[in-house]
This record gives sequence, C-alpha cells and structure tokens, in this order.
Amino acid sequence: MITHILTALAWFCSLAMTAYTAYFLIIALFSLKKHRACPQAAPAARFAVLVAARNEEAVIGGLVQSLLAQDYPRELFDVIVVPNNCTDNTARAARQAGALVLDCTVPTRTKGEVLDFALNQMFHWDKQYDAVCIFDADNLVHPQFLGRMNDAWQAGARVAQGFRDSKNPTDTAISGCYSIYYWMINRFYSQARAALGLNAIINGSGFMVSMEILRAQRGWKTVTITEDIEFSSICAAKNRKIWWVPEAVTFDEQPLTFAQSWKQRKRWSTGMVQCMEHYTRPLLSRAVLGSKTSLDILMFFILPVVQILGIAAMGFSVAFNLLDISYGLFPHTALYYQIFFAVNLSFATTFLGSLLAVLANRKPVRPMLPAMVYYWVFIMSWMPINLICLVKKTTTWEVIPHTRAITLSQLRNR
Repeated sequence: MITHILTALAWFCSLAMTAYTAYFLIIALFSLKKHRACPQAAPAARFAVLVAARNEEAVIGGLVQSLLAQDYPRELFDVIVVPNNCTDNTARAARQAGALVLDCTVPTRTKGEVLDFALNQMFHWDKQYDAVCIFDADNLVHPQFLGRMNDAWQAGARVAQGFRDSKNPTDTAISGCYSIYYWMINRFYSQARAALGLNAIINGSGFMVSMEILRAQRGWKTVTITEDIEFSSICAAKNRKIWWVPEAVTFDEQPLTFAQSWKQRKRWSTGMVQCMEHYTRPLLSRAVLGSKTSLDILMFFILPVVQILGIAAMGFSVAFNLLDISYGLFPHTALYYQIFFAVNLSFATTFLGSLLAVLANRKPVRPMLPAMVYYWVFIMSWMPINLICLVKKTTTWEVIPHTRAITLSQLRNR
C-alpha cells in the first residue's frame, strides 16, 4: 500500500514538472514570430522619469546623462531621482548631473515603498504627467527609449515593458549568466506572449505606467519584496494589458559574484513566494472565468513550487532504485530519467538554451562562452534557493553594489 502511494506521488510530481516545462516551451516557440513595432508618432506624451537610488553615487550620473540625452523634446519629460537610505553623496551626484532630486523623508525598506512615497508627492505637483517611466540607478538608457514609449502610449499602451539589456555581460561568468537570463526573458517570455496577445512581464526597470492608473490605486501599492512581479500580478488581476516594446532599450549592470547573485535571487524567490500567498486566489478565480493572462502570470510565480516537485520526483526515483522497488509508471522510464535528471543532458539543455538566447538577441557568441558553460550551475543553484525561501523568507533588501560608471558612448564602442 505504501509503495503504491509513493509511486502515485512520484507520478504526480513528475507529471506536474513535465506539464509545467511543456507549457513554457510551447509558448516560447511563438517568439519566432516577428514582432510588429508600434507606428512611430509625433512626441506628445509627458513623462516623469523616476529613479529610486540607494547609495548609487558611482553610477547615478551616467544614468541621468543618458536620460537627458534622450531624442525626445526636453519640455516633455523630467528626470526625478529619489535618494533613500543613503550614506553617500547620491543626491549631490544626481543634482550635478542635472536631475531633479526628491529627498525621501519617510522610512522605507523596499523599492516599492520609495516609489509609493515619490508618486504621492508628485500627485500634488502643479506639473502633470501622462505616464511614469521607472529605472534603476545603475541603468543606462538608449536615446530612443522615450520616443518608442511615446509610440506605444499613442497606440494605446498604458503599461509597457522595454528591452532589458546588460552593461557588463562579459565581466564575469555570473554577469554573463544574468545577461543570458534577461535575454531569455525578453525573447522567450515577453516577445512570445506579445505574439499570443498575453502580457509581457514587468522586469525591474525600463518600464512605463500610466499616471492615471497610479492615481487610481493611490500610488505604488505593493506589499512584497519584488514590486515588479507583484505589479505584473496586479495588472493581470485587473485585466490590464502589459505591452512589449523591445525598441525601448535599457542597459542594466549585473552582479559580478556568486555571493551577490545568491543574495539577489533569494530576494526574487521570496517575492515569488509572497506573490503566491497574496495573488493565487484572485488570479485563479479569474483564470477559472477564462482569463488567460491571469493563468499565465500564475504559472510564472509558482515556479519555486514546481521546482520542489521536480526535486521530490528525483528523490522518489533514487529511493526506488536503492530499495529495489519495482514500478512501471511513467516517471521512471529511461527516457524520462535521462531528459530531466541526467546531468549531462541537463547541462546540454541549459547550454543550448543559453546559445539560442544569445543568437536570438543577436549577441556575439564567443565572448559569452564562459557564461554559457556556467549557466547550468546558475540555473541549478536556483533550486536550493527556492527551497530555502519556501521555508524561510528573506525580508531584508540586500543592496548589490554598482560600480560600472561608464557612459552610453563607451558601451557602444565596446
């Protein structure tokens, strides 16, 4: 009897992981469909460019300069930097670069709380904006970013995510793995979903939100440690479309070491778990009523649970072998075991996936080879991170130091 129960559990875990993997692989195929850009339109949208900054003195100047160099009428946008919890001269560096500085005067723990403070100040300003574009302090922004977001705005977009690229993809294997990860998200997640009429995902920085939406919700009202994924969930629950605008490009500085990566990904995984706790019920309710976007984002942030099911399935298979228990269900066929658990094939799968991401985004292959080889470790290390965060959440925002103080022209010349 116990053997039958354990076998059924192994079958369930394996089937869940297989179905989950198949779901994302099938959708990823639609990334092959050519993206249709919004028609170019005359500048009209008024943008507030908002940056939350914590101890970013080394890099904030480069971001502000790239924003002030936008190929967009200067009277139609303002660059607003919100220093918070700083122990350096971030505010002074931002002012010297030409930004408006809005000092954060309330205690904040997360980026979401800083955005909420800033927006509630801006609601009372005489100057009004159509939309907010949000960046991180370590970003550099392509000169066409606001122009392309204006195109999307005039085409009807009220929430839109741009293309997130990297400042330092070849610095270390870890920074390269992050770059590959974001290129995968860009192409195989957001572009594929745009082709299917589903939502792109808000991805940390380089995105636009209508001020009307923000006023209606009275600021940036998120409660988790990952304000971007949570906002994507809110949009799905409220049936708001998140547009994909890959022509609007942001360059992001990636962590350099595995220790930094571990801390950051623990925060991301904690946010995913928090989103499951807060949004599973409303999203599932909408999914049952036929909302494909609600089902899709729900599938995204249950990844930690599905990975744990995969580990459990592998554990069952190993246990059955050690105990010499005979069973004939699907999970332990030779093909299944090789595809999902053999180290050599899992390495080949992640390497091939990273190669496809590099090629699909038209990046040079040779400089990315160290990261492509290491990508298996990067992906596999997410499993213990997710397991830890399911048991003990990370509640402290760990600051990742940013030091890549380069200009957009230097980035282009590399």
